[in-house]
Amino acid sequence: MTSEAEAARLLLQLRVADFVSREARLLDDWRLEEWLALFTTEARYVVPGTDDPQADPRRSLVLIDDDRDRLGWRVKRLLSGHAHREFPWSRTRRLVSNVLVEEHSGDRIRATAAFVVWRFRHRHADAFIGRVDYELVEQGDALRICSKRVMIDQESLAPNGAVSMIL
Repeated sequence: MTSEAEAARLLLQLRVADFVSREARLLDDWRLEEWLALFTTEARYVVPGTDDPQADPRRSLVLIDDDRDRLGWRVKRLLSGHAHREFPWSRTRRLVSNVLVEEHSGDRIRATAAFVVWRFRHRHADAFIGRVDYELVEQGDALRICSKRVMIDQESLAPNGAVSMIL
């Protein structure tokens, strides 16, 4: 690989890592409308069940399978105070690491990252640990999310029992 190609690869890697870190910050700060604006109009947000992280939502039950419209509804509900499991909002802290660009073709980027989301609610702390697979698109100087798939590593969601905030 030429040094110019290597430099371009490293710059893309840094750009994607910065994007993923900024996305985590928006979620921790409950700036959900700004977070939603990161998604393209045809975007999907999928969280498979803990029993089958590779589950296809067209054939299997999953915890979340939202298109852009349903994701907008989810954000509106969480911000409205009508999502009782998240009112008042949980405090969260996301740690993202191991961000890797796996493929870059044209304006499309496939990337992956490891995460831990700590949720603090009612004097209790829950950790959600897993991996996120992204399909990103470059639109001018900005990156946007076409697809986000969040795979939780725990074998069970107990004792917290539910994913009530956005991972």
